[in-house]
Amino acid sequence: MNDLDIAFQLDRGGFKLDVAFKAPGVGVTALFGRSGCGKTTVLRCVAGLERAAGHCRLNGDTWQDDGRGLFLKTHRRPIGYVFQEASLFSHLSVRRNLEYGLKRIPPEQRQVGFDEVVDLLGIRKHLDRDPTGLSGGERQRVSIARALLTSPSLLLMDEPLSALDHTSKQDILPYLERLHDTLQIPVLYVSHSPDEVARLADRIVMLKDGHIQAKGSATEILSRLDLPLAQDAEASSIIDGTVLGHDDDYQLSRLEIAGGKLTVARLTQAVGELARVRIHARDVSVALDDPGATSILNVLPARILEMRDIAHAHVLVKLCTGVDEQTPLLARITRHSRDRLKLEVGQRVFAQVKAVALMD
Repeated sequence: MNDLDIAFQLDRGGFKLDVAFKAPGVGVTALFGRSGCGKTTVLRCVAGLERAAGHCRLNGDTWQDDGRGLFLKTHRRPIGYVFQEASLFSHLSVRRNLEYGLKRIPPEQRQVGFDEVVDLLGIRKHLDRDPTGLSGGERQRVSIARALLTSPSLLLMDEPLSALDHTSKQDILPYLERLHDTLQIPVLYVSHSPDEVARLADRIVMLKDGHIQAKGSATEILSRLDLPLAQDAEASSIIDGTVLGHDDDYQLSRLEIAGGKLTVARLTQAVGELARVRIHARDVSVALDDPGATSILNVLPARILEMRDIAHAHVLVKLCTGVDEQTPLLARITRHSRDRLKLEVGQRVFAQVKAVALMD
């Protein structure tokens, strides 16, 4: 079966780890939680860098099975590992750093080519440069490229953006999204950033104090009001759809979602292709009646599924939208607005979406 199947138990006295989950053999699975919850420990156990009781299997290959006395050393596991800090050889050029990763794999076993990875990560112009002269984001892109050139069966990423400033993070995120859309290598991605998780993850495993707090699709976990991601200031909903058409005069695109349609800024995808968008809870308001003529392009019929009070006099409202009510949408409104409109669970309303963030 093509998936990652792990179960680890570890007791360090002051910290206990007890996790078990399966992740699809494609896409990005994010390990999310506060510092110290065990995210990196899980990653190191998968890599064989740390020994815990349990098992680890990928695509039918067993890397660890204590019941059979089996434990593969790290160098025998087909993984690529990207650390928080780009671990490049300073005495080698960018090209030679990449060739170091490439030469570990016989030509007949290589899954990705040198030129493909270089262009995918936008580092061709840096090939003859010294890594010490690169920015933090550029070095990290080179580090990711080198990991990919080992043709891993699994890519492990341990908070790869945490050492970067805000501008560098925003520069590198589109490259990570491109990897997600282009390569078929599964990724286990450690992060404590809600923004990164919302943009990159297909599936989320939330950890708390060494245990799994919740796991499921990104759409499901991001919209659960009882979990930290929905209560964060950057709380958002992820919506997948199909491109229906483009309006080049106004630089807009129409997107078909489950049971409805969205108008968004011009997408790069062709008609018929899939696209993912992100809608922040703070950009969604609730109306009792159809507002009619309005500058807001997206007004969706919806039903209130759940409401929860959060800090700073606000309420999170979980809505289901579309004709078949299959699309979850979060709205962050004031308690005053909730009470003034007399909102109740089960009530039919209209969701006004003021902004849609593109994730292409």
